[in-house]
Amino acid sequence: MKKFLAIALVAAIFMAAPAAQAREAGGLAGGIVGCCFGVRTAAAWNDGKNIDIREWLRIVPIAGIVAAVWNTIDGWNGVTTADLRAKAGAEYY
Repeated sequence: MKKFLAIALVAAIFMAAPAAQAREAGGLAGGIVGCCFGVRTAAAWNDGKNIDIREWLRIVPIAGIVAAVWNTIDGWNGVTTADLRAKAGAEYY
């Protein structure tokens, strides 16, 4: 458990770069995002998007359940990427 939290903390620090900074697609950061969050989030990361709080919550043991239920409800209700972009901004979606 301690190793997982340490890895999550290192990944969070590594990927907490300001949005204004240009970053290269792929590489170590893209690999970590793909490993922790999945291919869809890694592709968005490589396109210059940031990671949404609900995606961060999915890697936290108990909070991940809350995020999973939240995502399920949004998926059930037909929320689209355009809806999320309007709500959170183009920085994330």
